[in-house]
Amino acid sequence: MEKPTASVKKKSKKQKMNEVNFNVIGKVHSPYKEKFAIPRQPGLVSCAKGVIELIDQANNIDLVRGLEQFSHIWVLFVFHATQQQGWKPLVRPPRLGGNKKMGVLATRSTFRPNPIGMSVVKLDKISASNNKVSIHISGLDLLDQTPVIDIKPYIAYSDIVSTSVVSSDIINTDLINTDLVTTNLTTTDKKCNPSADFAQSAPISKLTVSFSHNAKQRLIVLNSQHPELETFISQVLAQDPRPAYKQNKSDDKIYGMTLYQFNITWKMMSLDQVQVIDIS
Repeated sequence: MEKPTASVKKKSKKQKMNEVNFNVIGKVHSPYKEKFAIPRQPGLVSCAKGVIELIDQANNIDLVRGLEQFSHIWVLFVFHATQQQGWKPLVRPPRLGGNKKMGVLATRSTFRPNPIGMSVVKLDKISASNNKVSIHISGLDLLDQTPVIDIKPYIAYSDIVSTSVVSSDIINTDLINTDLVTTNLTTTDKKCNPSADFAQSAPISKLTVSFSHNAKQRLIVLNSQHPELETFISQVLAQDPRPAYKQNKSDDKIYGMTLYQFNITWKMMSLDQVQVIDIS
């Protein structure tokens, strides 16, 4: 067998220098069992509750000592459901109706050069039982079984960026969690940064959600185990989870989504009203 040449060795070493490997430290247990209906940003559906279960060497209570003093945390994770599909330099942000292209690094697209995401979520509590350390969170926008690669405390004085700095220096202000900070852009601010208009404010919950008789009966039966299910469903549907090109348009299609172990069917009744048909 021939020995590798010096040039081959050098190339291999260079490639290795350009690679960084991460260990998964936890897995997310989420009510979102499929990508459809997951809110496009964290904090938009406050009733969405989940658990980050620390695993392997990270399953150690010492790793989270002191974390309970913070109200919110940053979760860095892997887009495991889309990473095999690759990425492109230009994407179509849903907030722009799926018609205008922007650079992937100017958006929150899941199809990225490295499939890494970041979310600010509310820290509800930390528990340790049966040799498992669990971080209970809410307001999450994470798919079930999402791999977590890091967790950091949310620090308000440094993580909140003032409007003046955002409008003049940062193109994509979507990095700010709009559930934690309210921005009030002036006309001058917008002129400084017209490209970021699509991400300057949280999407408005414009849909009214109602429940059919059958759906209401199911909610009564499920209330003891899932007392916030009605509110959770309402918050998800109020965001209009349909594809961007269908929003603000009449639609006769019956949709289905999976939350927890339930299949929820629903349809648009008008441009601003949606009805839950059944919960099975």
